[in-house]
Amino acid sequence: MPNRAIFDKKNILVAGGAGFLGSHLCDRLIEKNKVICIDNFVTGSERNIDHLLANENFVFIKADINDLPDLEKMPELQKFKIQFQGIQQIYNCACPSSPANFDENKILTLHANSIGVKNLLDLAIRYQPVFLHCSSSVVYGPRRENNQKIKEDDFGVVNPVGERSAYDEGKRFAESMVINYRDVYSLDVRIARIFRTFGPRMPLNDKQMIPDFIFSALENKDLVIYGNQDFHSSFCYVSDVVDGIMKLVETDYQDPVNIGSDVDELLAGVAEKIIKLTDSKSKIVYKDPILFMTPLSVPDITLIKEKFGWLPITTLAKGLERTVEDLRASKGLLGVEHAID
Repeated sequence: MPNRAIFDKKNILVAGGAGFLGSHLCDRLIEKNKVICIDNFVTGSERNIDHLLANENFVFIKADINDLPDLEKMPELQKFKIQFQGIQQIYNCACPSSPANFDENKILTLHANSIGVKNLLDLAIRYQPVFLHCSSSVVYGPRRENNQKIKEDDFGVVNPVGERSAYDEGKRFAESMVINYRDVYSLDVRIARIFRTFGPRMPLNDKQMIPDFIFSALENKDLVIYGNQDFHSSFCYVSDVVDGIMKLVETDYQDPVNIGSDVDELLAGVAEKIIKLTDSKSKIVYKDPILFMTPLSVPDITLIKEKFGWLPITTLAKGLERTVEDLRASKGLLGVEHAID
């Protein structure tokens, strides 16, 4: 590892830092570090990081990880002295994640999970940071028939040529890249397999369960469950996921780790809670399944719980309360934007 001086705070790069999870991660990291946030706004939003832009320890770079600029040559980053200090941590949260726009982003998704990951790993070779890759529960494939919780040693069952393959198989390939680069170049890597996450800053009208439920409830429209009355899933509040990621970075564990809630929730029960929270007149209806609203496996979180002392602490009720409050405000902003348009 190169012997680099750290002048006052660590330099940390967050790819996809203007996205839902990435922006919350930036919030946590900026407390003690200097943060370089890279995003191309394909599915991220400037609104997610507006509150950070005035912070002298935060720099936003609008760029695509598939075509990364040379950070050492960027004038706005000179104050971080990257050429001398390097980068101490890299977090990869970058991948198009919009179910509503999945088809139009398929090639971008493939590139993010291959070329983009390679580019970030090449940076890791150059600077020798801790490299954390945000993977996904989709690497395990569909929910098992017996509803068993999934451990990290499950190899998964994924269709490499299916409709979702750009994302699902892409996430599997990205993990393979991280592990092989680790083995060949002696990189210090972490892999977080993140299960369904919710919280403030989730995009509206994006065909994601909880924000769609909240948006419909605020409009007194039907809450649509794309499946049957036995549709279950687990949901972890975003601050808990960030806590899990931070726990993982602090360790020296280099194999994949599940991060998510191990509580299997009936989706109709989640919808009912949202109707009650919003004092809505909405009803719950069921329709045929669609591509990204499918039951996924529930994580076995024994590894991270016993080895690193992490478990989710935010109840579903409290998390929904905070999310409703945020998305209610976002819905108002959305109305203002539409009026301007």
